[in-house]
Amino acid sequence: MPQKPDFSFEDKYDGLICGIDEVGRGPLAGPVVAAAVVIHRARAPKDILAQINDSKKLTAKKRLYLFNKINEFADVSVAECNVEEIDKINILQASLKAMQQAYAGLDARPAVALIDGNRAPKLPCKTETIVEGDGKSLSIAAASIIAKHYRDSLMIRIANDFPHYGWATNAGYGTAEHLKALEIHGVTVHHRRSFAPVSKRLLKESSANN
Repeated sequence: MPQKPDFSFEDKYDGLICGIDEVGRGPLAGPVVAAAVVIHRARAPKDILAQINDSKKLTAKKRLYLFNKINEFADVSVAECNVEEIDKINILQASLKAMQQAYAGLDARPAVALIDGNRAPKLPCKTETIVEGDGKSLSIAAASIIAKHYRDSLMIRIANDFPHYGWATNAGYGTAEHLKALEIHGVTVHHRRSFAPVSKRLLKESSANN
């Protein structure tokens, strides 16, 4: 049986627990987005909890359904760092900053934050990092769903103004379609200029103009 996330990590602690996850570290365009989620277990239907999983293992339709359901029984906060911040402080620091802002946006004040991955942001509470936590902790899995649906929806919206790059389907990742459009149509305001394919395109433009 493939592993499904549960409350094993949450049950190690007393008090309110939040899960934090980010999405969008790898794309060439768009912000990095983090979500923090405190599941109020007394209000959470067991059949919905059973459907929560690592967002990458769910369809877009399922993520939308669970996004709406999670907001009914959890304290949810979303934050993003834009491309200017990513280029200024680097993607790792931007990811950690988005996590900090997501935590700060919660109505609740968790005693413990469970963080997906192996790097924790500085928070005013105890933290535990969990590698592949979105497949192990229900709180982190819920945060992964919130963050991914939010970011995918954002990329679909900005794709309306920049239709050539395929962001509605590739979410800003460096697919063949995206790289070809970058070569033909150039760099947009939504591109991360510090990321290699984009910086190379800018260098090429600069050389052509000199």
